[in-house]
Amino acid sequence: MLFPTLAFGVFFLFVYFTSWSLDRENGRRKLFLLLASWFFFAQWDWRFVGLLILSAVLNWGVAALIVASDDDRRRKWLVGIGVAINLLILGFFKYYGFFIEQAVELLAQVGWERDLPLLQVVLPVGISFFTFQGISYVVDVYRRTAAPARSLLDVMLLMSFFPHLVAGPIVRASDLLPQFERAPRLTREMATHGFLLIVWGLFKKTVIASELAVNLVDPVFFDPSAYGAGDIALAVYAYAVQIYCDFSAYSDMAIGIAALLGYSFPRNFDQPYRASSMQSFWRRWHISLSSWLRDYLYVPLGGGRKGLVSSCVNVMITMLLGGLWHGAAWTFVAWGALHGAAQVFERLGRAALGERKVIPTWLGVLITFHVVCLGWILFRAETFDLAMAMLAGLGRWEAVVMATPLLVGLIVIGLGMHWLPPRAIEGMAVRLKGAPSLTLALLIGVAFLLVEAVRPEGVAPFIYFQF
Repeated sequence: MLFPTLAFGVFFLFVYFTSWSLDRENGRRKLFLLLASWFFFAQWDWRFVGLLILSAVLNWGVAALIVASDDDRRRKWLVGIGVAINLLILGFFKYYGFFIEQAVELLAQVGWERDLPLLQVVLPVGISFFTFQGISYVVDVYRRTAAPARSLLDVMLLMSFFPHLVAGPIVRASDLLPQFERAPRLTREMATHGFLLIVWGLFKKTVIASELAVNLVDPVFFDPSAYGAGDIALAVYAYAVQIYCDFSAYSDMAIGIAALLGYSFPRNFDQPYRASSMQSFWRRWHISLSSWLRDYLYVPLGGGRKGLVSSCVNVMITMLLGGLWHGAAWTFVAWGALHGAAQVFERLGRAALGERKVIPTWLGVLITFHVVCLGWILFRAETFDLAMAMLAGLGRWEAVVMATPLLVGLIVIGLGMHWLPPRAIEGMAVRLKGAPSLTLALLIGVAFLLVEAVRPEGVAPFIYFQF
């Protein structure tokens, strides 16, 4: 049940009106939202609702034991067990097949041919997101940076809340649990902001991302040998726009839907392609994941506390594991390695040159964007051979056949979004909150109709559903 579909629209309207009818009964409201979230998740595979419940119960139980203990050593053991359980669940469902295949190949190379048991494991949608959600809750309770949930219901809703369940943003317990503890309020500004984000997300997903995917990115990445340098470069730029519009659209709609239900989610994208360094890119791209990797991986590894070399090693480890988080394939690991190496290079450069500005900002933006695009080739290609074919094709000059005015225009629009005034949607919501209700309804209704009129048929799955 995808966001931009009629089925989801009917589901959300039912949830919206029912939840606000229970406004004075916060406990019943949360229980209703939890059941609705499980129903939403069950549309992919009802069997995994049990996994979602089990994960929430385990994290709630471990956190409760941590709170009840005054012994530091026991608390460390408990948080270690909690993190290990989450990683075992994630590892089995997401990486079991990958690791078995690698083990078979390794044994074959040393002359030990073995047939290891290979189970057909179905990947639950969104498992990486709700697993990281659980880890952050247990660790934050251990660190005392988040108060423990008052009830199991709150932990279950924290991990299962349908707007962010399958593709983020990863909302911290310290942000969401306090909101669950009180009856929500829907202000005029929240409602306006929510509707604008949903319309904006629909436009980015159904008009820009879908059109570029179907008519440019997918054909070129399927058989790059059939295209020349111009078409391949265009497809790479198009994929940069597609993945941004696709993923940020989901985040926009998730934030907007949560706002209409009275809850606030953190911003997840901040014009990433205007970043002038790779470190800045990761402060702007998938902010909830990059901050998660920083706080729960890079900092525990030691961060930059032990000097430049240690900092560079920790950045590299973090980005390698961040790449593996995205998928059980060596192409994702290579993508993470590229981003890690680029950040190490930047750190070494700053250490050598100090605060001197060597290149202008515009050139930093241009270089950063093209390093990111190089990474997107590895990210999108299903194999290294396909990625190498894309790179080889950049040296093959042939006639450009894919550059239609529509596709080029969509790429320009997608990149141009990054040079709009920061937080333009929030500013528009502030300006419109005082408009008459009828005027506001007409504006939003017309916007919905325009998006519906210009978007292509069908809705492709969101890219980040596979993670």
